[in-house]
Amino acid sequence: MTTRIERRFAALKAEGRAALVTFTMSGDPDYATSLALAKALPKAGADLIELGMPFTDPMADGVAIQAAGLRALKGGQTLIKTLAMVREFRQDNDDTPIVLMGYYNPIYIYGVDKFLVDAKAAGVDGLIVVDLPPEEDVELCLPALKAGLNFIRLATPTTDDRRLPAVLNNTSGFVYYVSIAGITGSAAPDAGKVSAAVERIKRHTELPVAVGFGVRNAESARAIAAGADGVVVGSALIDVLRANLDAEGRPGPNMVKAVTALVADIAEGVRSARAL
Repeated sequence: MTTRIERRFAALKAEGRAALVTFTMSGDPDYATSLALAKALPKAGADLIELGMPFTDPMADGVAIQAAGLRALKGGQTLIKTLAMVREFRQDNDDTPIVLMGYYNPIYIYGVDKFLVDAKAAGVDGLIVVDLPPEEDVELCLPALKAGLNFIRLATPTTDDRRLPAVLNNTSGFVYYVSIAGITGSAAPDAGKVSAAVERIKRHTELPVAVGFGVRNAESARAIAAGADGVVVGSALIDVLRANLDAEGRPGPNMVKAVTALVADIAEGVRSARAL
């Protein structure tokens, strides 16, 4: 049985265009606003949604996403509430794929078997767990696949051809190519180098390749979408969200509208890429 992720990428391939994948932190700046934003993202042009699972030690994240996670934790967000958010999202939307992205510790504390049952029941489609290497597949990857969830792995500019088969083994749904060596929210990627990297990865797998890190506007999204199956945008959205917080960290009245306006602009860039 195919997952929502697999069906969505297949449909977009038939359309001849790349996917727009958006990342926001669940519970940032509070549960209600985060849920409202998630519900608004598909209408703005998001094809897949990544929801961050806030964690106290987000070592792979840049400043913007670290701050988003801390705001969420301060607001009381937990893994239980993140799954509740997915359940509420699914009341109105049964089509848009949802991927939970974060670190293994909260899942381990929750209990792997219980988490997978609850995540599947809530409507989660896939997981990205950045601190579990392929050598640890027995911990979460293999149980997740058995539970019917896609397990999405990261490849980076330093993942050479000797390492790539191990990274791709047991990966499903799509491959997330990190276009820049470093943390999230850093410099803009080189579209030519990204396209060459995507081609190299595709020599090892038939999975779609989505590219993230450094995409901040329609122009950069268009350039990346021309050579990839998906474009991931996260830090740029979180920067807009942060800009719409008041002095006490509360959401301003136009926060969701401001974030979705940027999503709509980037979606237009992604959709126009294959028409060039």
